[in-house]
Amino acid sequence: MDIFLAVGFQVLSGIATLFITSLGLAIIFGMMRVINLAHGEFLMLGAYAAILSARAGLNIWLAMLVVAPLVVGVIGLIVERLIIRRLYGRMIDTMLATWGLSLALIGAVTMIFGNTVAGFSAPLGSFAIGGFTASAYALFLIFAAIFMLFGVWIVLRFTSAGLIARGTMQNAEMAAALGVAPERVYAVTFAAGSALSGLAGALIAPFSGVVPTMGTSYIAKAFITVITGGAAMLAGTFSASFLLGAVSTFGTFATTPVFGEVMMLAVAIVLLRLLPQGITGRFFRRAL
Repeated sequence: MDIFLAVGFQVLSGIATLFITSLGLAIIFGMMRVINLAHGEFLMLGAYAAILSARAGLNIWLAMLVVAPLVVGVIGLIVERLIIRRLYGRMIDTMLATWGLSLALIGAVTMIFGNTVAGFSAPLGSFAIGGFTASAYALFLIFAAIFMLFGVWIVLRFTSAGLIARGTMQNAEMAAALGVAPERVYAVTFAAGSALSGLAGALIAPFSGVVPTMGTSYIAKAFITVITGGAAMLAGTFSASFLLGAVSTFGTFATTPVFGEVMMLAVAIVLLRLLPQGITGRFFRRAL
């Protein structure tokens, strides 16, 4: 019985990690239709922001939960102003621009910090599941994923800022006629998605270790998750994270981590073959 509880906990942890690392991308792609190939590097910048803040003496929780999203949110705002704003509606151009940005960020961070692995120990210690030991920080990640899911849903569903953002993305001309500045909404939305990516990078840093190329480990899985989820941004990302995260974790336990990721990719391919518009193209169509 203990082994099933321990494996179940690890599955939930894998689902939470996949959702956390995909949410920022889901905001930017789902609302703005911008393919941000620098998403992995935004994760990396958030992780480095947290590490540097903690080394400077700041409380580790403030470093992860406050400093990292603020720093990466500001970087995202600058990127939107200087690059993305000129490329709306040109999907291939945004892919090329953000790919170039990702290479530039990797190169810059490598020159500054080198190629060595940085990081900090996971806080909160551990707890027992029968005869097994589990990380209490992994439990925190599960609750963090739940909080992020409902937090973003509440903002988009019930606040005026969320309603304005959704309305602008659906019909920018009508929003402008009603006195809303679409360019400001675009900038804030991109910055918010970037901030969530920075938060995700800081949250996973204690488990993953931090190197300039760490984003490459997450960008493909995040895109697979968002595309598999379909049009409904939150419901799709959560449902795809639940399915693919469970498959990957079970595959890892049964075989190896590499084969677990192969199984996740295979399930995503089959699912997209059966549901070309993603999970929420068939189910949860009216979900957010």
